[in-house]
Amino acid sequence: MSGLKLFRTDITKGGVTEVTPRLAEVEADVQGLVEAHMETLLGVRFLASEYGTGPVHGGRIDSLGLDENGSPVIVEYKRGVDAGVINQGLFYLAWLMDHRAEFEHLVRDRLGVTAADQVLWSGPRLICIAGDFTRYDVHAVREHRRSIDLVRYRLFGSDLLGLETVASVSGGMQVGRWARHPAVARAAADLQGESMVELAGAVDEVLLGLGDGVNRVERKQYRAYQRLRNFACLCPPQRSKLLVYLKADPKNVDLIPGFTRDVSGLGHHGTGDLEVQLRTPKDVERAQDLFRASYAAA
Repeated sequence: MSGLKLFRTDITKGGVTEVTPRLAEVEADVQGLVEAHMETLLGVRFLASEYGTGPVHGGRIDSLGLDENGSPVIVEYKRGVDAGVINQGLFYLAWLMDHRAEFEHLVRDRLGVTAADQVLWSGPRLICIAGDFTRYDVHAVREHRRSIDLVRYRLFGSDLLGLETVASVSGGMQVGRWARHPAVARAAADLQGESMVELAGAVDEVLLGLGDGVNRVERKQYRAYQRLRNFACLCPPQRSKLLVYLKADPKNVDLIPGFTRDVSGLGHHGTGDLEVQLRTPKDVERAQDLFRASYAAA
């Protein structure tokens, strides 16, 4: 975003005017804006602001939230460049891991019992939002075994906000092949079930290969593929098909019966309003434009 130029076009006069990027006047302005729209901007449900960590620890977490997959999220803000933002966030993340019951109690109070029971402690996240980061910051996050996102912000004019992911590192969670369907485990002759497991591996490879900074989060009901927010959710293989849910607007897609379906308003595992049904490697190939569009939107 540091090299991005934004122009306002005037169709009637045929000219363009550059919208100059700027930083916020104070850090609190960025924090207030993000907290007010956290789910839209980050895919994170807001829980608390300036959360005190007690007299012994002696800190205040800028923002606490819960992401689409149930992972706890700490968000730290800096108006400009600050070499301490990552270490500060990791300091709070360590506190959070030692105070799981307190966090779950907060989730229960704000989002209900169901959300509290589904908190995913295997993948807590730290999101740092700042005016900019140094190359040392980017290197530092790659040396940690935590899920960390570095997000650069810019304000344009009086009503535009830009967010750019500078670096995104997963917590290094290892995800193996999906367990075969019990019938497949008992009978190797069930080639159809085996082919779905292989197809899931192919989809996994395609989604991870869409670009840098794709994190994979494992839940019992689905695998989420994330760029700050989820852009795809892959459900465990069924006997004859795979279901992938994408963050694409079904209204902008030519829906094909048996291949794509609008599931907005319908209950399903994972996130996304567009369901893609995959039965063969050829289906994976023809779905790649949809995968890319969802990745770009995230």
